[in-house]
Amino acid sequence: MPQISPSNFDGPHGFPLWVRYCHFFNFLFVTMLIRSGLSILADHPRLYFNNHCTPGSEWIRLTPLTAPTDRIWTAKDDARYVSPIVATPGYRHTIGIARCWHFLNVYGFIITGIFLVTMLFDTEQWRRLVPQSTLVLLQAWNTWVHYATCHLPPELNGFYGYNALQQIAYLSVVFVSGPLAILTGIAMSPAAVNRFHWYAKLFGGRQSARSIHFLTMLSFFAFIVVHVTLIAMTGFVRNMNHIVLGTDDQNHLGMILSFVGIGVVILLGSRPTPSPGSTPAPSSMYKSSSPTPSC
Repeated sequence: MPQISPSNFDGPHGFPLWVRYCHFFNFLFVTMLIRSGLSILADHPRLYFNNHCTPGSEWIRLTPLTAPTDRIWTAKDDARYVSPIVATPGYRHTIGIARCWHFLNVYGFIITGIFLVTMLFDTEQWRRLVPQSTLVLLQAWNTWVHYATCHLPPELNGFYGYNALQQIAYLSVVFVSGPLAILTGIAMSPAAVNRFHWYAKLFGGRQSARSIHFLTMLSFFAFIVVHVTLIAMTGFVRNMNHIVLGTDDQNHLGMILSFVGIGVVILLGSRPTPSPGSTPAPSSMYKSSSPTPSC
């Protein structure tokens, strides 16, 4: 497949300033949502597709502990420690801090998403993401076979267009995983469910919504890993110029600025500290070190 260039491509190309800003802020918000979400999950590291949540009915548990049947066992007994390098600082039983960061960042995530989708359809950029032929499925399968057999397919220049598999991946993240994460998040809200009893039932109940919410987080994480890997493998410097500067060249400025942006995200995510009075206890895996702080 020939390299796409301005001479043989008539669709939208390049990344406008609004796309590049949305890309950065989505990276910031999704990173903080995943980290704070892991802290929230660690306070009850079991997921269910039922409402009774009886011991042993979880479809996955992210703890080696099994709930005993000879004594009272609460979610607090189940809580795990997650390193602040991965999750938000605060150690165990700081779910209040984690929820604060989760809810603060979800506003930014939603606002950025609404702005992105609005601008996509207000310009020709939507054609990058929305397939205009059913052949995209066959082309995506052929591209997947190349990757699965450890052979890179002939890569398109992303400045001018995406291959079929990229197109489906971006479409799924923007129009499926993103909205599903928001909708299932609302289904876990006691205020929303108490007011609209039918809403959580759309997802099979609050616990099922929690499980689906977790799966959307995994989809975001998998997308980020694959996305970054392929960016590095297909020309890191050029790809960074695409999404940082909006240019299609080998200048190193885009790469330098991208590292600065990543550093800013790491810095912003490194200091959400516990509330006064809570005592970090990374060495204590099974005993509560402080009461749950309030937000």
